[in-house]
Amino acid sequence: MLTSVDDARRIVMESLPLPLIEECRLNALQGRVLAGDVAAPFPMPRFTNSAMDGFAFRIADAAGGSPDDHVHLPVSLRIPAGSSAAGALPPGSAAEIMTGAPMPEGADTVVPFENTSGFGGDGVEIYRLPKAGANVRYRGEEIAMGQRVLDAGRRISPSEIAVLASFGIESARVWRLPSVALVVVGDELQKPGGMLRDAAIYDSNSHMLRAACRSAGIEPVVVLHAEDDPEAVRKVLAVALATADVTVTSGGISTGEYDFVQEVLTRLGVEKKFWSVSQKPGKPFYFGCSPDGKVVFALPGNPVSSLVCFTEYCVPALMKMQGLPRPAKLHATLDAPFPADRKRHRFLPGVLREEGGRLFCRTAALTESHMATSLVGANCLIESPPADTPVPAGDTIACSLLPWASLPG
Repeated sequence: MLTSVDDARRIVMESLPLPLIEECRLNALQGRVLAGDVAAPFPMPRFTNSAMDGFAFRIADAAGGSPDDHVHLPVSLRIPAGSSAAGALPPGSAAEIMTGAPMPEGADTVVPFENTSGFGGDGVEIYRLPKAGANVRYRGEEIAMGQRVLDAGRRISPSEIAVLASFGIESARVWRLPSVALVVVGDELQKPGGMLRDAAIYDSNSHMLRAACRSAGIEPVVVLHAEDDPEAVRKVLAVALATADVTVTSGGISTGEYDFVQEVLTRLGVEKKFWSVSQKPGKPFYFGCSPDGKVVFALPGNPVSSLVCFTEYCVPALMKMQGLPRPAKLHATLDAPFPADRKRHRFLPGVLREEGGRLFCRTAALTESHMATSLVGANCLIESPPADTPVPAGDTIACSLLPWASLPG
């Protein structure tokens, strides 16, 4: 009995192991997902400081002056960035101050040096008087001590790394990345680069799936090839299961004489959760779990079928295992009829675009599951549940962005 697409999605997500947490240092945090909130250990700025190179003074000492008047003040302090507390500013004087340096007690305004007679003298002539409080960064005006600065579930970019480092935080708790092993199966597969022999074909799926894993934030720990022989398949799958949290295979999962993957997985102790999904392409798709919490996705060998299954099932699983939400389904207006299938959920590569605040999509010109060129230029998968007739142009239909794709305008 075929498993429905909805049931297959549900079974996969319910069968995944709980994600694990690890502590990760700043230089390895890029792309990782925070497993907890991060609170400010001190206020930001930590102390009131100057936002400019210039002179700090009391605005009251320039009382009666207008913005265009010249004001002369003696210089009583010089405060470089990184200096300790500056002390008190004597009334009626100014302090030469650098950007980021602490404001002296009593000063409330900074005039930029370019609006003055400049540094180095015993006094300063202020040519253009700023407004009261100008060019001062106040303690805690950005973030109060104890305030949440980063939320759990946020994917870390250079911006978040800058925030952590600015608070002196050298590591953070993140969800552990699941390890992935890729396995391609087939006597006919040959590495790109050499001359093809007899009826051999070049292996495209391992390269496609490796790149797709990277697009989902994962670098596969191993990529293996097995010939169509039960013992060869067993040895390779045993290595994959021992090495990685997630094993993704391509090929050898249908009902042909040389399709040994499902049989070998059973011998290795993997429990089948389902095999054969009511979808086109990608019907011979398998999902199983081992007793130690490892999961296996066995994808069909045709490249489009393989990518459909990877996008629809593997990517959401990898996202959840990293602490990320499932990729959202989008809904777009069809530019042309979608060739739905009467019995099976249909997926086709397509192009999704935004125009005038609305989403529109169209399917690729080529639609057969063995045609890898149908994926060129595609940025989404368009899908429809079983239907007796094509979905007409102008109707709304569900789409999923491919893991590496973005939405063009």
